[in-house]
Parts: sequence; C-alpha cells; structure tokens
Amino acid sequence: MAALNASHDREVKLLRETINQLLIMAKMQVQEKDKSDAFGLLIMQLREANQNLVLATFGAQDMQASAEATTVRQTEFLAMLAHELRNPLQPLAMANDLLAKKVDLDPHLAYVHGVIGRQVAHMARLIDDLLDASRVSSGKITLQLAPILLSDIVAGAMEVGQASISQRQQVLRVSMPKEPLVIEGDLVRLTQVFANLLINASKFTHEFGHINIVVRRLDELVEISVSDDGAGIALDIQPFIFDLFTQGFRSLERAQGGLGIGLSLVRIITHLHGGTVDVLSAGIGFGSQFVLQLPLSSLVLPSPDIDMVRETHPLPRRILLIEDNADAAEMLALLLTQDGHYVDVRNDGPSGLRAALDAPYDVIVCDIGLPGMDGFQVISSARAALAAPLPCFVATSGYSQLGEFDRASEVGFDHYLVKPINIDALSKIITATVPR
Repeated sequence: MAALNASHDREVKLLRETINQLLIMAKMQVQEKDKSDAFGLLIMQLREANQNLVLATFGAQDMQASAEATTVRQTEFLAMLAHELRNPLQPLAMANDLLAKKVDLDPHLAYVHGVIGRQVAHMARLIDDLLDASRVSSGKITLQLAPILLSDIVAGAMEVGQASISQRQQVLRVSMPKEPLVIEGDLVRLTQVFANLLINASKFTHEFGHINIVVRRLDELVEISVSDDGAGIALDIQPFIFDLFTQGFRSLERAQGGLGIGLSLVRIITHLHGGTVDVLSAGIGFGSQFVLQLPLSSLVLPSPDIDMVRETHPLPRRILLIEDNADAAEMLALLLTQDGHYVDVRNDGPSGLRAALDAPYDVIVCDIGLPGMDGFQVISSARAALAAPLPCFVATSGYSQLGEFDRASEVGFDHYLVKPINIDALSKIITATVPR
C-alpha cells in the first residue's frame, strides 16, 4: 500500500511539473503572440507613416514646382510690363533731347525740358526697381566686374541724384581723398547703390537741407558715408531698414514716391562686392547716415581708347535705324540727323534686313521686338550675308534681363542699349565706329 501511494505521489508530482511546464509554455506563447501583435501593429504604423511621407514628399515637390512656375510667370510678366512701359518712354526721352536744343527760343522751355527729363528718369527708375525686386526675390542679381575708380562711381551717382537735389535746392558737399581709389566692381550697380542713397537723402531732407558724401581710406578698405540733416529714421525701424519692403519705411517711400526697395538693393549689391553697409540715426527729426565699406583693389585700370579721345569732331556716319515704334524712330532719326549723320529708317524686320543688304552702313541700330523678323534674326542674317568690314550693330530693347544681353551678343550685336536709350551713350558708340 505504501509503495502504491509512493508511486501515486510520483505520478502526481510529474503531472504537476508537466502542467507547470505547459503553463509556462502557454504563457510564453501568449507573450510571443503579444509581441507578434505589437510588432505587426508597429509594422502597420511604419507603413502608414512611410506612405504619408511619400505623399508629403510629392506634395512638397508639387508645391515647389508650383512656386517655381509662379516665380517664372511673375518674372516674365514683370519683364513684359517693363518692356511695354519703356516703349512709350523712348519717344518721350528723344523728344525731350530735341527740346533741349531749342530751350533758348522761349524762357519757359528750359523749365518744361527739366520737368519732362526728371519725370522720364523717375519712370525709368521705377521700371528698373520693378525688375530688381524680382531679381532680389529670385537671387538673380549678377555683376560685371572690372577695375573702376571710386571717383567715377560717385560722379555717376551725383549725376543721377542731382536733379532731385537741385529741384529741392539742397546743398551737396563731397569730400574725397586726392589719391585715386580703385575698386573691382560693377560700375552700373555701384553707381546704383550711391544714387539710391543720394536720392533717398534728398527725398527725406527738407528744401535747402544739406547732404554730405565723405570718402576715407582705411588701409585696404574705403569708407563712404552719405549723411543728411533730414527726417531721420525711427529707432524701431533701423534694424529692418535694409529688408525688402519694410512696412514702416515703405509707407514713407510711398509718401515721397517710390517702391521702397532701394535700400535692400544697396545692401545686397554691397555684400556682393564683399562690403558692408550700416545705418546711423538718432531717430525721427535727427537726420540719417549710411556708411559703406568696400575692399580696395590692386588691379590696374585699362588705358582709354586713343581713337575715341582723338576724335573731337566726328565725321558723319551712315546709320540704319530699324524701329517699329514710329514716334521713337522719328525722334531718334531727328536727333542723329541734327548731329550731322545720315539716317535711314525702317519699321519692320524684313525691310530692315533688305536695307542692310542693299547699302553700306557704318552703324545699324536695331530694335529687338520687330514685326516680321525680330532683331536677333535680322542681325544674324545680316552678319552672315555681309562682307567685311561689317557695320557696328547696336541693339535697343525694353528688356533688360541678362539672358537678353547674352543672346544679343551671341547673334552678333556689338552693343545693347536699354530703352529709353541714353543718347550720349549712343553718340559715343557712333563716334567710336570707323566710317566705311
């Protein structure tokens, strides 16, 4: 009986151990299943997150493509708008240049000539500001670097700003060192920088106020300050004064006339030249001072063109003018004729090309946007058909994008003038052309 009990106890013990092992295995299976379910849920969440990431990526790409397309359309629209606005400015500018030759006939003509000239220049600057705002937003401002005298930059800026300063009877004082200071930079853009500062100083300075330009050399840098005793700048606006379309300053710009991007261009162009610009003002009513520092260059200035220096009394040139705007063509032809040149006019591409091939010309001034054939086609065809020596080919256009300049150079234009063209610049080109 005892042996039977002992055997039963062993069986019970083995059975309990087996049950315990099964319970442990069952528990482990449950745990593994929970892990498997959790892992499966994690996999599902990861798949869903990855799917959302893919959708978000495509959405971002679509948004970027849409933004880029919008920027392209905006740039194209602004370029077309500038072209259409410049076209009517061309005959106005030419007519005003003609009027300048008659101001002695009536005492009022000089005043009328000055008004037209200032307003045409103001419109041209506004158009340039429109395009520059687009270039600033897209980061497409480029520089044409060359060694230039700082005195030439300041003189060019004074020429641009003098009309506003004279109109308000303000006093401009300039202090520069006697030594020539050379900068490696873009003459047009740096002139724009200082012209913007001068025009701003004049805008916000009362009549009979004072504007000062002071230039100092600081070792390998040059410091230029433009200061005034005008309206001054509020302290809370000064940290943002160089930002594009700063709200506080923009409202002042609107009151004075302007788009409010001039100072943003000042900072961007200065930085592109490796320089810095700062503003100093004690606040409203205490005037303002803008201080620029630019690196000096050791590069040597190119020698002047001897032929251009020698020819003080230029010989008449034979000029072909191809321009579809009849008013602009007539005004420019009158100006060139009064300078002693012989001018033929054509108003479309095909007739302009025929004229270029039928007679020898020293200079061909050709608009880009022409009916029948555009200016690029006219000049490339003329260059291919004419024998040497070729005439000087001058493009005129309301478009000022860098790509237009490059394309004009590729097809064979020697010069590119943006409307309203500067008659003095055109006269220099004509004078530099060797008569055929």
